[in-house]
Amino acid sequence: MLSPKQNFYEAAKGLNPDRYANQYEALRLVLHPALLHLNGAQPGQENVVNAWGITNSWPAGMPGAFPVHTPDKIVIKDIEHWQDYVHAPSLDFPDEDWELIKGILDKVDDNLAYKTPFVAPGLFEQCHHLGEIQNTMINLYEYEDEMHDLIKYLTEYELKMAEGICKNLKPNALFHHDDWGSRTSTFMSPEMFEDFFVEPYKEVYGYYKSHGCELIVHHSDSYGATLVPSMIEMGIDVWQGCMSSNNLPELTRKYCGQIGFMGGFDGADFDSEDWNKEDIKAKVYALLDACTPKAFIPCIAQGGPGSIYDGVYDAIIDAIDDYNEEHFGVNKADIVRSPIQYEKIGYM
Repeated sequence: MLSPKQNFYEAAKGLNPDRYANQYEALRLVLHPALLHLNGAQPGQENVVNAWGITNSWPAGMPGAFPVHTPDKIVIKDIEHWQDYVHAPSLDFPDEDWELIKGILDKVDDNLAYKTPFVAPGLFEQCHHLGEIQNTMINLYEYEDEMHDLIKYLTEYELKMAEGICKNLKPNALFHHDDWGSRTSTFMSPEMFEDFFVEPYKEVYGYYKSHGCELIVHHSDSYGATLVPSMIEMGIDVWQGCMSSNNLPELTRKYCGQIGFMGGFDGADFDSEDWNKEDIKAKVYALLDACTPKAFIPCIAQGGPGSIYDGVYDAIIDAIDDYNEEHFGVNKADIVRSPIQYEKIGYM
């Protein structure tokens, strides 16, 4: 039997997994000093200003923090003079901060799970966190030069962050956020996406791969089927967050061996107050019947392990385990998993 880490790799690469990989069992996510110090709001907090000057709130019952964009709180007041407003915070952190996180990763069994830093927000999200989403979309059309320059500035920041992460933590996988669409559509055309974001991400993800990261897992809980060729070009190994609005049975067969798909279980359909194990199991089985373990990793679509409502994430794990036992003869009692798959606050 393959270990969770081996099985995850086989699924990501379209090789020969011996069962469906089960959610985040093969990824030990950890934060890094920039997220510990610079990102602001924690669960239940409102109107917290982070080191970029972005105001965030994290309402109770939400999976993460969101920028507050009343006119007085938008950082970029004028895109033609964005340099006057956007000032990247320092990425120089004391050794003890790195040692804290390294101590967590040192406990990870390399045979069972990847050592996986969690990076957020991504380049597009940071643009609209700084400038507000509607303004940002207009600016991509009307101020192309300024947006290219802003994205270049943010890319340079990401590369400096990557240098610190790779030097101090020596990860063998990366989990990187950047939402590129809604449940039903991408935020921009494939052509615009390629123009602004493909080359910067090739640079960022290329850096991680050249410094020991075996897998790049990119989170975008959205529709994004039309962006898959660009994801492959960027160097993404696994698209995490692919929602059921994408034709996952078709995508997993079309792109098997080029990119893995991790998701399928939208929060709106699974992570609700009235959830029950029977419904979850039926929905899990239906999708697994339609896909292939060679390219599909069943998972809650949100951007990290866990769920808003207690028990949902574990019920999905149990349903996948049951399916694997019934269809592949893999007894869940024989699977040796990393002892910590997730913790509710901070994925630490």
